[in-house]
Parts: sequence; C-alpha cells; structure tokens
Amino acid sequence: MSRIAEKFAALKAAGRQALIPYITAGDPAPGVTVKAMFAMVEAGADIIELGVPFSDPMADGPVITKAHERALLHNTSLRDVLAMVAEFRARDSSTPVVLMGYLNPVEVMGYATFAEAAAKAGVDGVLTVDLPPEEADELTAELRKYALDPIYLLAPTTTPERIRLITEAASGYVYYVSLKGVTGAATLDIPEVAKRIETIRTISHLPIGVGFGIKDASAAAAVAVHADGVVVGSVLVDRIARLQQDTAAIPAALAGILGEMRQAMDRR
Repeated sequence: MSRIAEKFAALKAAGRQALIPYITAGDPAPGVTVKAMFAMVEAGADIIELGVPFSDPMADGPVITKAHERALLHNTSLRDVLAMVAEFRARDSSTPVVLMGYLNPVEVMGYATFAEAAAKAGVDGVLTVDLPPEEADELTAELRKYALDPIYLLAPTTTPERIRLITEAASGYVYYVSLKGVTGAATLDIPEVAKRIETIRTISHLPIGVGFGIKDASAAAAVAVHADGVVVGSVLVDRIARLQQDTAAIPAALAGILGEMRQAMDRR
C-alpha cells in the first residue's frame, strides 16, 4: 500500500478528511519551501502538493502563475524540487508528497530517470496537468515501477464514461476541479460539488480530493462534508506573495490559515 493509500485509510478510520495544501516549490525563494512544508504539516496538513515551476502553467490563474514566475527567477528546476522533497523526507517519513505540474520538465529529464529520482527523493504521487491518460502509458509504466501514484484531474464537465477511463488509470486519489476555469477563480457551488462527487463515487472507489475555489475555513468545512480531501492552493500562494519581502514569516502565516481550516473541518 502506498503512503497516500495508507494516509487515506487512516483518515477514513478516524472519520476525518485530508487537508491537502498546495504551494509552488521555490516560491518566493528556494530556502522557504521545506520550512513551509514542515509548518503546514504541524498545522494539520495530511498530504502536500508541491508545484513544479514551469514557464507556461496553463491551468493556473494569475496568483499561482506569478508564483511560478517568482520560483523561476531563482532557476528552480525539477531536480531542485526533488532535492527539497528529499530534505523534507529526511525528517518526515509519513506525510505523502505529490508533485503537481506540467509534462515538459519531466520529458526533458526523461520518464525513467524522473521516476527513479522521484522515488529516491521520497515523492509519492505525480499529477501532470497537461497529460491525459490516453497519452500517459509510457510515463505511468515508469511510475508504477517505483510504486508512485499517477493522479488525474476530473472537471465539472467530465462525462461518466470519461470518469471511468480516468479513474481506472489513476491511483492514490483523484482531484476533482470544482470550478470551470483556472485556479483561484469564482465561488464554490457546494450542492453542485456534492452532486458531482456522488456521481464519481458510483464509478470509482478512489478517494476524491476537491480543489479550486476553497478560500477559507468555512468553505473547507463545507467541502469536507462530501469529499475525502480538501485541496487548498491560491489562498496560500497569495499569502506567500504578500510576504515575499518577509520570508521568515511565511511558514507561520501558512500554518495559521491551515490551522483554521483543519479545526473547521474537524468540527463539522
């Protein structure tokens, strides 16, 4: 059983939902990321999604796009991100880490090299935004060699037939994008999210993480009523942007946001 599967099983047994924060590795400077990861876990994060900086993050809104730009100012590479995971893993052997990003950096490194290096660093899952499952056989085969979970996105417009195809290719969990559009957009429609989650559950037994549009503790708690995990990104990345001139304050600031969400999720 993968570290991700173990985490969801433990949470289910405890009657809790996963809190899954996203930050972009290397934003606003490489030395901040690992400290922020530890602070987020201390505040109640169960799984960490770590963004791999890329020059054209097409699924991301302006907040996270600027985070990629800040990280790339320091030339943060995929190998740098793996080194951050290894540094985190030296002190934390239980919190799953998922790399979230785009195909190009992985292609440049090479699928086999990437999968081996990711496993060695302590990565648990890989979410490649612009790689549909129909085109992922080669990468998935390499990931499977090292027990790395391929994670995919589901959208409000995904048909039941395609949900089946995607979830059969995935493991660990699936990430339901609760809004049409890019990260940080619009406002959640909780009844609609609940309806879509119900549909997904009739097709797949994989845990469902819900992200996009979760901006505060009340939204996190509302989503946790229906989902297995709550993914939080733009609100954290926005706080990082506001504190980029005071990087020492970033870990505590992220912990404050997540702590409120964790408490609200557990009280629901």
